[in-house]
Amino acid sequence: MNKFFLLVIFSFTLFFSCTSDETTTYYLIRHSEKERINPRDRNPNLNIEGEKRAQNWSEYFKDIAIDAVYSTNYNRTIQTATPTALSKNLKVDTYDPSNMYDSVFQKNTKGKSVLVVGHSNTTPAFVNKILGENKYESLSDDDNATLFIVTIKGDDVTSESKKVE
Repeated sequence: MNKFFLLVIFSFTLFFSCTSDETTTYYLIRHSEKERINPRDRNPNLNIEGEKRAQNWSEYFKDIAIDAVYSTNYNRTIQTATPTALSKNLKVDTYDPSNMYDSVFQKNTKGKSVLVVGHSNTTPAFVNKILGENKYESLSDDDNATLFIVTIKGDDVTSESKKVE
């Protein structure tokens, strides 16, 4: 009888652990305003407005649980991600925008809330890759305020975009 009881308990535990849907949430933003002093500079820093916006993003995410912060390996994206990462006691991990949302990234972020900082073209492309459809177009060059939120729960994937000034 004890073995049967243990088998039933084990079966229920296994069933509920397999059917519980983890929620993964991605917050995707473009880097803040960059210096435009040298048009040939492919890796500029943030300008003063960009530094302020990076701090504002940190304030925006203050009451939102973030488990990981990812950025492309450029000064402006890392500088945008850093205030939020520091406020959450996290490091900024880098990702390759030409190989985004691969199986390794998916595995490492499953069930987590993740901030991803990219560029005017890579951020919407990243969202589209997660969604499996071309829903969002590249951002305009002066758009540093759009936030994309993608939520995955089981097979249900939802997204929204909004301006955060």
